[in-house]
Formats: sequence, C-alpha cells, structure tokens
Amino acid sequence: MKRSKRYRAAAEKVEAGKLYSLREAVDLAKQVATAKFNEAIEVHVRLGIDPRHADQQVRSTVTLPHGTGITKKVLVITTGEKIKEAQDAGADIVGGEDIVQQIQGGFMDFDAVIATPDMMKLVGRLGKVLGPRGLMPSAKTGTVTFELENAIKEIKAGRVEFRADKAGITHNAAGRRDFSADDLYDNVKALLQAIYRVRPASVKGAYVRSIAITSTMGPGIMVDTTLAQKEVTV
Repeated sequence: MKRSKRYRAAAEKVEAGKLYSLREAVDLAKQVATAKFNEAIEVHVRLGIDPRHADQQVRSTVTLPHGTGITKKVLVITTGEKIKEAQDAGADIVGGEDIVQQIQGGFMDFDAVIATPDMMKLVGRLGKVLGPRGLMPSAKTGTVTFELENAIKEIKAGRVEFRADKAGITHNAAGRRDFSADDLYDNVKALLQAIYRVRPASVKGAYVRSIAITSTMGPGIMVDTTLAQKEVTV
C-alpha cells in the first residue's frame, strides 16, 4: 500500500517492534496525529476470548471521565409519560412506533438508541438494521431502561459502549487529538479498567493479548500489556 508523505513522517516516529508503556503510547499517538482534522485517538484491544461461545462475550459500557469530544445525538423509543421525561432529559429524537417505522424506512440520523422495556417488542424489528451498526438497545449496556434521564445524561456525558467483534477485538475512540495528554491518558485507563473488569470467568490464559493505540489517520503504536495492566488499577 502506498502511504502519504504525512503518514510516513508520522510512522518514522514510532519505533518498529517496540512495546510502549501506556502513557508513552498515548503521548506518541497525540504527537503523530498530524492530519488536517481533529483526529480521534483510538484504542484497539485484542482479547484471548472465543466470541463464538456465549459465555465469552465481552460487551459493556464505560463513562469516560473527560468525555469523547463528540456530542452524541440520542434517539429514545418510548411511549406515554416517558416521552416528556426523555425530552426534558435532553433526548434529540423521541417517539414510539412512528420512529420504529422511520428507521425501517432508512432513517439513521442518530448516534445512540435508548428504549424502554415495554417498547422492545417493536424495537426487536430493528435488529437487522441497528445490530450491525452497534446501535441495538440492550439491557446489558443500559440502553433498555425506564431510567431514561440517567441513561440520556450518561451518553451525553461521554458513556461509550465496547464490545468484542468476531475476531475478539474491541475498537473504541478515547478522545480527540485536541484533548490534553493527561485527559487522554485518563480516558484510556478508564476504558481498559472497564474491559479488564468484565473478563469472562471461562477465559483461560492471557485475557488481554495486545493493545494498540492510534489516531484516525496515524500508525499503530503497540503497548506492553504487562506494563499496562500494572498502570491500570482495576
């Protein structure tokens, strides 16, 4: 693959084969994020799980202490008095069956979906649409709930969902290039703490196999997982 001059210059600052401490990797990822836009600082964690087994699924949420740098547009599917509660709590889009029909028709102008339990029979129709995008409401991630005010405010404040893909890897943004190095480090630590916390009991051997930190358009920076585990207080 032909790389741009900007990318090659950034890659030269990353020592090939070196495993960096978590703090070093965060600082370096911020330094080599030289694209013209405000790049995300991403964390990719390869886990020692077999996602084919139900008892080795890794999926949960964490509220990043310094937010994500992006204000999410929250859609709430509910009915009755809960509609006003959602609106008062700051939901961007609120509706019931009408919203479900709009999504079935292709409407996707939102970043997070919350539903009350009594609406899940309708929301279930959206599995094939929302599931592949990681937007399907789930009680496990706190997005199927009657506590709408708390759920909406947490998402707006920087709550993110992490889940292992078919290869057993989680992919998350932990902030933006314009965050301070200290704030990015705090966010990355919070994310890793949450991932360590939900280690499935059935996993044998190493749980976190590798950690890579990168900016949207930058080179990957490999982290020493042994040092990272010591840096992260679980």
